Amino acid sequence: MLGTREAIGLVLDRFPAALYVSTCGFISRDLFGLGDRPANFYMVGSMGIAAPFALGVALAEPGRTVVVLDGDGSLAMNLGCLPMTGGLAPDLVHVVLDNSCHESTGGQRTVLPDDLAAVALGCGYAGAAAADSPESFGEVKVHATPFLLHLRCRPRSGGPGGRVSRSPQEIVAAFRSEIGVLP
Repeated sequence: MLGTREAIGLVLDRFPAALYVSTCGFISRDLFGLGDRPANFYMVGSMGIAAPFALGVALAEPGRTVVVLDGDGSLAMNLGCLPMTGGLAPDLVHVVLDNSCHESTGGQRTVLPDDLAAVALGCGYAGAAAADSPESFGEVKVHATPFLLHLRCRPRSGGPGGRVSRSPQEIVAAFRSEIGVLP
């Protein structure tokens, strides 16, 4: 099974030019540690909001692919974003890093439907797939968007990565500059 950092690395390799929005907690810390750049928006302290925020970015930036790195616990807090995303059909790749627990808040078990790909398709996503290894990830073809990629990950064995060292204001300013929005 994939480690979360390994899974994020695979996604970064697959979509190097995309804009990224990462959910709060360890996932943002991992993305920051793997490659901080102005095109990454680190959601700080707003669990369940990364996917709707990424939807807004994708609608505002129709010429660019947007990848949201969501956690299973974060998605569980806002399943209502799935039909909205499916209905609006943005150029969005929705990656759900599923380790079956709220890892950033103490490891409590999450409760989600087993087949998130089927749920996404039922909500109007153009495509969806699941993977749990580098090999199965390599077989996934993102042929149309929005696309949900359900990556099953093992719980973290080591500690979390370092904290995002930029302030929320610095994150916003860098991201706005990346997408060409004046301050």
